[in-house]
Amino acid sequence: MIVGVLGGGQLARMLALAGMPLGLDFQFLDPAPDACAFSLGRPLIGDYGDTALLEKMAAEAQAATYEFENISLQAVRFLAQRIPLHPTPDILEIKQDRLLERRLFQELGIPTPDFLAVQTARDLERAAEQFGFPFVLKTRSLGYDGKGVWVLQDKDSLKNLPERFVSSPVLAEQFIPFEREVSMVAARNPEGQIVYYPPAENTHKQGILIQSVVRPNDPAASTAELYLQRILTHFRYVGVLAVEFFQFQGRLIANETAPRVHNTGHWTIEGALTSQFENHLRALLGLPLGITASLAPTAMLNCIGNLPDRRAVLEIPDAHLHIYGKKPRPGRKVGHVTLRAEDERHLSEKIRKVRQLLADCSALV
Repeated sequence: MIVGVLGGGQLARMLALAGMPLGLDFQFLDPAPDACAFSLGRPLIGDYGDTALLEKMAAEAQAATYEFENISLQAVRFLAQRIPLHPTPDILEIKQDRLLERRLFQELGIPTPDFLAVQTARDLERAAEQFGFPFVLKTRSLGYDGKGVWVLQDKDSLKNLPERFVSSPVLAEQFIPFEREVSMVAARNPEGQIVYYPPAENTHKQGILIQSVVRPNDPAASTAELYLQRILTHFRYVGVLAVEFFQFQGRLIANETAPRVHNTGHWTIEGALTSQFENHLRALLGLPLGITASLAPTAMLNCIGNLPDRRAVLEIPDAHLHIYGKKPRPGRKVGHVTLRAEDERHLSEKIRKVRQLLADCSALV
């Protein structure tokens, strides 16, 4: 059986690695001739909106998915009309517009920062009056790894906005001085079975995820599960869904959704009984979902810009290095390290060691 994937990056690559033991083959559509997933399947090199290539995928694959959300909605709809594709275009359309995403959260009773749509200079002034300083501006589309986010610190900053926040509609949001960032990954299959992974506590730098630490007994888990369940049920969702939250004064406040396998779920490859990648494929194919319990205290750290010394990482007991096969570049995720330990104290020590190795080679900006 062939699964088509729109995108050929590391998420597509890890989907293929999870699907091979299930007897699946893969086809990847990506405009980059050196896309890192191509070595694990059949490459289709070209634009995502190339209807000839989409027709070829539809003719050869029995099901399809996508690895990131900043992709042509028209291409996804075109493919979904020909073969089963999940997650379906309806949630992708909402994800591609932060205003629609915020309204969805409101409709489902999921707390969000206060927000205003901004189209004029007067709208911007109104946001400053309502939220005070600091407050946040976000482009309504094409946000990823901190891109499209700008924090306004004072009145003077209103006069010196980057062009992308002036030339297109944006969203103004209340600034949340959060205590921590938490995410949850879940999966749902066509029969309505839902499984939830333990929450991850996340650390970002310059908008890029640096580290996720699994929190199996987190008191916020039940609330996060409730919020994800509302989204999954609303869309009759099929596949993996991730939601990122801020925790502020003990409450979870939704920041964004990701209708796909997610960076904060990479720990599941070695740290859970069934990885997010396998469960995404199981859902896509209408199979029973696997158990999501964590196996041990676990953390995941991203390799940003450059890779650490392989030997030094693997000398750490129960450390697992994933190299994506991407050319090093500042700010680019080129790999990750998963750590497991017998207890939280030993896990913290391993995290410290890996963070030092990553600091020695980092090219974050």
